[in-house]
Amino acid sequence: MLQPWRTGKIIQIVDETPTTRRFWIEVPELDRFDFKPGQFVTLDLPIHEAKNKRWRSYSISSWPDGSNVFELIIVQLEGGLGTKYLFTEMKVGSELTLRGPQGVFTLPETIEKDLFLICTGTGIAPFRSMAHHIMRNNIPHKNVYLIFGSRKECDCLYANELKDLQEKAPWFRFLPTYSREEARDGILTGYVHSVYEDVCNDIRNKTGQPLNPAYFYLCGWKNMIDEAKQRILALGFDKKDIHLELYG
Repeated sequence: MLQPWRTGKIIQIVDETPTTRRFWIEVPELDRFDFKPGQFVTLDLPIHEAKNKRWRSYSISSWPDGSNVFELIIVQLEGGLGTKYLFTEMKVGSELTLRGPQGVFTLPETIEKDLFLICTGTGIAPFRSMAHHIMRNNIPHKNVYLIFGSRKECDCLYANELKDLQEKAPWFRFLPTYSREEARDGILTGYVHSVYEDVCNDIRNKTGQPLNPAYFYLCGWKNMIDEAKQRILALGFDKKDIHLELYG
C-alpha cells in the first residue's frame, strides 16, 4: 500500500564525515512511524518543476523503536541538486515533504541461513537498521557478516558503534575494508569482494561442507553489485539467495 505524502520536521543534524550528514526526522502527525529494517523514504524536494526530478529516495538508517522519529544518512554528491538542497537549506526545525516507508529489501520472515550484508558508502544504512533490529528484539538468527567498503578509514560510517555491537554480539562481525589505505595490522584493505570470498572459504574449511547456506544482501553502487552477483554465483550460491538495493 502506497503511503500518503506527509510533513516531516528535522529535529537533529550531525556531521558523520566531512561529506556525510545524519538527519533525524520527526513525523508530527503520527504517534509511531512504523517501518521494516531495509525500507526507504522518498523526499519531495523543491529543486525542479517536474515531480520525478524532485524525488530522492534514501534508506532508513535507524531501526523501528516505536517512536515517530527516524534517521537518514546522506552523502553530499558533487553536482547533486538534491543533496545540495539538503546540505545548504535544511536546518534543525526545517520541514520537508516525505512519503514512506516503501520497499521490499527486508529481512526474511525466518532467518534460517547466515546473512552477508555487503555494502559501499551510505549503502550501510539498511544494514545498520537490520543488525540493531535483530539484536534489540532477540530475533532468532544465524551469523551476520556486515562487509562495508569505503576508500579511507575516515570514511567508515558508524564505525565505533558497529565495533561496539560486534563486541556485544558474538554472532555479528563487522568487516570494513578500505580501497585506499596502506596495508597494516588491524585493518582490511582492498574491495569487499575478497572479504566475503575469504569468509565463505574459511567457513568451508572449518565445517568441511561444500557450501554453507547463506543469504546475500547487496546495497551500493551498480558496479559493486554487478561484480558481487557474479562472484557469489561463482562461489556456488543460488541467484534466489541474492537480494539487491541499487544506489544511483
